[in-house]
Amino acid sequence: MSGKIEDTVKEVAGAAEQQWGEATDSPRHRVRGAARRYSNQATYAARDAADTIKDQVQSNPLAGLAVAAGVGVFIGFLLGRK
Repeated sequence: MSGKIEDTVKEVAGAAEQQWGEATDSPRHRVRGAARRYSNQATYAARDAADTIKDQVQSNPLAGLAVAAGVGVFIGFLLGRK
């Protein structure tokens, strides 16, 4: 949970830096702020997706096993093609 909070704080810091860059007309701060903001949004989304998958697999392990087997067969099919 603390990882999500940290990502949110970094996202807000990135948004503030981006706004500072726009206020001072500094492209460096604008770009750095946008990069920080969007990278932390992506990290937050990935952690949220991983938590959701973890909860789903814990509540229904057989479905998780079936999905994992299906993904394995699909990857094996792709790697086996010439």
